[in-house]
Amino acid sequence: MASYMVGIDVGGTFTDFVSYDPQTKAVEVWKNPSTPKDPNDGILTGLAKFEAPGDINNVRLGTTVATNAILERKGATVGYVTTAGFKDIPFIQRGNRRSHYDITWIKPKPLVKRRHCFEISERVMANGEVEVPLDEAGVREMAKKIKQEGEIEALSVNFLFSYVRPDHEQRVKDILAEELPDIPVSISYDVLPKWKEYERASTTIADAYIKPTVSKQVRNIRQRFADNGITDHIVVIKSNGGEMSLEAAENSPIQMTVSGPTGGVIAGKHIAGLVGIDHLVTIDMGGTSTDTSTIVGGQENFTTDYEIEFGIPIQIPMIDIRTIGAGGGSIAWIDKGGMLRVGPESAGADPGPACYGTGGTKATVTDANLVLGRINPDNFLGGEMKLDKSAAEKAVQAVAGELGRSADETALAVIQIANNNMVGALRSVLIERGLDPRDFSLLGFGGAGPLHIADLMNDAGIPSGIVPNYPGQFSAFGFILTDARVDTQRTVQMTSKRFDQERATEVMQSLIDTGIGDLKGQGYGKNVEIYRSLEMRYLGQNYELEIPISFDSFTDETTPQLWQAFHDMHEARFGFNIPREVIEVITVKATTVSLTEKPEFATIGDSAGAAAEAVARREVTFEGGRHDTPIYNRTDLRDGHRIAGPAIVEEAASVTVLRPDQNLRVDAYGNLLIGKIAEE
Repeated sequence: MASYMVGIDVGGTFTDFVSYDPQTKAVEVWKNPSTPKDPNDGILTGLAKFEAPGDINNVRLGTTVATNAILERKGATVGYVTTAGFKDIPFIQRGNRRSHYDITWIKPKPLVKRRHCFEISERVMANGEVEVPLDEAGVREMAKKIKQEGEIEALSVNFLFSYVRPDHEQRVKDILAEELPDIPVSISYDVLPKWKEYERASTTIADAYIKPTVSKQVRNIRQRFADNGITDHIVVIKSNGGEMSLEAAENSPIQMTVSGPTGGVIAGKHIAGLVGIDHLVTIDMGGTSTDTSTIVGGQENFTTDYEIEFGIPIQIPMIDIRTIGAGGGSIAWIDKGGMLRVGPESAGADPGPACYGTGGTKATVTDANLVLGRINPDNFLGGEMKLDKSAAEKAVQAVAGELGRSADETALAVIQIANNNMVGALRSVLIERGLDPRDFSLLGFGGAGPLHIADLMNDAGIPSGIVPNYPGQFSAFGFILTDARVDTQRTVQMTSKRFDQERATEVMQSLIDTGIGDLKGQGYGKNVEIYRSLEMRYLGQNYELEIPISFDSFTDETTPQLWQAFHDMHEARFGFNIPREVIEVITVKATTVSLTEKPEFATIGDSAGAAAEAVARREVTFEGGRHDTPIYNRTDLRDGHRIAGPAIVEEAASVTVLRPDQNLRVDAYGNLLIGKIAEE
């Protein structure tokens, strides 16, 4: 009897599936069109591929339900409860603005209305002393008012300095559970126990905003899975690349904000290890958007600096992924100045690009690739979906007519503009961070990533490229490689002159105990690893550096190592340090990971020196004109096969385009290595 592990990535255009059979080590991938009205329909349609759903004993799901609820402003009506005198913090926000000289820019509205903000008499000071006791009678009076009005569907609680002393928030949560048992409550100490009042307020409000929506979706998927005989281990992928149970997702939905794209980074880290490189930049180009991230020194990059809209931060631990509106479905259009633009508007899954034949009439990046001969209309999704080339040509020609250009020239321009947008995203994760593109390899995946990887390498100055196995389902592939992970953090605010070693050790151990407890509560208790770090800065600076530490307690021996590690990292990052300057310790952080069993992936057969054989030839357009281009079937390629460009490598869910001046080599695992790495 089989016992499949299944990764599912719900995207804007397609829902991707990867299954792994531990007994045979077989990996199978497929995709179905997404169903935006009810994503669960698309999920269950894809799982119908299994004759016996009961054979599935592990489902790992990446979903956009939390992200979409925030972006589309379709969350709950939230009430905001805070310390008396501070209810305007979500509306004041910060003084920074997207464009310094744009007088028309208006800061985004918070996820809460001012009439739904409530002030409670209480006050905790920065040192943890209670200046004003909690007015419990006032809390109960507020709860009665909320019940009478009947508008509010979720509550967020954020008291001043609750990260130092949380008992007021915790007591309010208990009172609200008594008075309003049907309304979910989020408190800032559970969501984000860090300083900076506005960021903490915004994150806690966002958690409450999506709680009813996510809870409904989670209950729905649990019930529908059960109705179809799938009752075993079902988890959701978090923004930090770890997994959590459905129950944990209901309790802390904000952790799912960037769920789907993390799978590609996790899988990219795995590929980096297989190929033997430690600097990798990933580009995941799907139908709607493109995501970029980095693997440096064999490790993914994490951040808490994330905003859903400019000015609305969500400061949860997550893999640092930059997203732009550039995908295969990005629409080409002419602006008021007569200039060709591409995106960010997308044709999505409905109506889709013109070539899909599902009602779309506007030219997209996918249509342009089809017109240029880079996509075989009879081999899309392995031949399961036929593309209408004449519809693509008609759509591109409509844009070409407005520009006074040929269809080929216009299609090339559409591709180049989309590439330029993606090069900008690559530079934002490399050059803007002081990283040299020449030190990196580019990992291209998503349905459209391999189509553009060769051009992006050329335009961004990245010497090597990799197209992994299953690029069209690579994020879902990453889901079956994830571990269970809990990130905990707490602001402490100490300095190197007055560093309380006992308190710092106590906070660190408390965070570790919380992480281990959360993992055990989700059913994870084996192979636990713990990582510790501190966010620090020189006194007076505005931004912190995160310093990893290898010791588990702060002593007279280990604490000096901490200060020296900060000086060393500051010099490495900024080119200088200030040895005698006072250092501030802002936040203590602990990551608790339960390593899960990983699939074993087989190598492919050796080519034994034989040349790769093309299965067909066709005219493909590049910048220099049309080329008679050999077409290869990826399933025919073996370890050691080499291909000289121009060439096309086709597979079920994607196409790899090789420019005339590039070479490709296949490695032992079937990855396609392009450029410098192919010559090693």
